[in-house]
Amino acid sequence: MEAGLQDRVTRRAGLRPAVGIVHLGLGAFFRAHGAIYVAEAMAASGGDWGILAASLQSAGMRDRLAPQGFAYTALEAGPKGDTAQIVDVIENILVAPEDPAALLAAMADPAVRIVSLTVTEKGYCHLPASGALNFDHPDIVQDLANPLPRSAIGYLVRALALRRQAGVAPFTLLSCDNLPHNGAVLRGVVLQFARALDADLADWIAQNARFPATMVDRIVPATKPEDLDRVARLTGLSDAAPVIHEPFRQWVIEDDFVGGARPDFAAVGVQMVRHVAPFELMKLRMLNGTHSALAYLGYLAGFETISDTVANPDFAAFAQLLWAEITPVLTPPQGVELQAYAAALLARYQNPAIRHRCWQIAMDGSQKLPQRILGTMAEAKGDCPGLALAVAGWMRYVSGRDEAGAAIEVKDPMAAALHLAANSADPVGALLAQRAVFSAAQAAQIDPILRRSYAQLHRLGARTAVTQTLTRNS
Repeated sequence: MEAGLQDRVTRRAGLRPAVGIVHLGLGAFFRAHGAIYVAEAMAASGGDWGILAASLQSAGMRDRLAPQGFAYTALEAGPKGDTAQIVDVIENILVAPEDPAALLAAMADPAVRIVSLTVTEKGYCHLPASGALNFDHPDIVQDLANPLPRSAIGYLVRALALRRQAGVAPFTLLSCDNLPHNGAVLRGVVLQFARALDADLADWIAQNARFPATMVDRIVPATKPEDLDRVARLTGLSDAAPVIHEPFRQWVIEDDFVGGARPDFAAVGVQMVRHVAPFELMKLRMLNGTHSALAYLGYLAGFETISDTVANPDFAAFAQLLWAEITPVLTPPQGVELQAYAAALLARYQNPAIRHRCWQIAMDGSQKLPQRILGTMAEAKGDCPGLALAVAGWMRYVSGRDEAGAAIEVKDPMAAALHLAANSADPVGALLAQRAVFSAAQAAQIDPILRRSYAQLHRLGARTAVTQTLTRNS
């Protein structure tokens, strides 16, 4: 890389913070959100909160960041132009499959007080419809039989077991993934895994560890090859792994950490609260739910990005219809007005500088639908034509063919099963029978409206189906 990036960060011995956080799953989102907050909190109030990151799968991120001292550029893409900052808070990156024991040793270090996660919904190895640990998941089967783990859950429990054996307090387990009640879900799967290993270990974790729930919000599109040139033009520096993000950001955390040990998040705008649930439910349903709906239907309609999709007046109006279906079953957090929140979301979606691809958002729909859309439909207990059309869009999408017959690369842990169901003689019935996604009661409740919406989508195509749905509900 060009000289300059490392010259602009401080990497002199004695000035680096010690590692206080291990982060599992170093994707673009954490680097554009949590890592920036941690760096700012140390700049504001000090503390040894350097981050040791771990990739649970590939060496790609380590190999791109190591030559530049693990520093990288975070590019804020706003409607009026770009601004850049260098983020220098990651101290090292371990690639778990290369040396699982090294990652376990790092997590067992008493200096580590927080282990955070952005491993996506599928990384919890749970059943989305119930939240229970999937004991049939191949990684869980492997990790229960082998002290060197593969899954995030296996690493967490095996590391906590090492700390217990050494007489060291547990770390705080901080989920930063878009899951409702993410702290409770993480606690549940960790304790189920631990109990399968050792009941006393499970009791120790339950009594001493902490699992604060969080709500995270910032739109972070995947970095594309042309973004590297975009960063180089703005900064004059070559960066192999920049991240692109919108100006908006929000992080809400339940203030429940082992021994109260955490960075001074409140000093940099993190909302430290007693209960996250109202914030996370609002965001999961109003942002993530409409994001998924626009992604499936927008992709089928031929739009590449969310901003392209809502630039179409009918799709922008369709987002408003979705919010009109969602907000009646939400209790807003104190001081938040849901209509104003919806208006702010639409403005964020319309930001042309954020090229958030529909295909990217459409990934892992089997893991996302229960939290983002199906819960609203269940609570509404009536016709939700906009949300039903969104689920029908997902059903059409996972068939693997778009409206023109072109192949869709479906990225989903259930892709094979979904493909078979979506291409069966009764795609709606076969997909509703997928119990990892739909409960039996849920499937029975929404079967009639989904059949109507799927038939409408299949007959008319996504663009006309959206327009017709708006007309019928105007």
